Amino acid sequence: MSKRRQERMSEEIKRILSRIIKEEIKDPRIDFSTVSITRAEVSGDLGHARVYFSVMGDEQRQKETIQGLQRARGYLRSELAKEIQVRHAPELEIRLDKSIEHGMRISSILDEINQTGEPE
Repeated sequence: MSKRRQERMSEEIKRILSRIIKEEIKDPRIDFSTVSITRAEVSGDLGHARVYFSVMGDEQRQKETIQGLQRARGYLRSELAKEIQVRHAPELEIRLDKSIEHGMRISSILDEINQTGEPE
């Protein structure tokens, strides 16, 4: 399987799942304004896809959102299968990505250091 095809499939999965979550998911635990898909990784045989979501909010909000996404996994996969042109839709694995949250924390620490002055 070519690496380029995996990358194209990953981007297509991100685009389609983002639209599905925004327009079709009605679970009250999932608020699209606080959820973003950060990346998708597809296996070489296109049979599995790890989808990383970032959820803005406290720990409880993140947990509820991921639970809602886990429950909707079958629906997401079936809708994904309708839109992509492959024989079998990949099995989805939902994961929480804290990289955006981590980056914001580092940025705020750096801002705080800049405001207090540089050490001599």
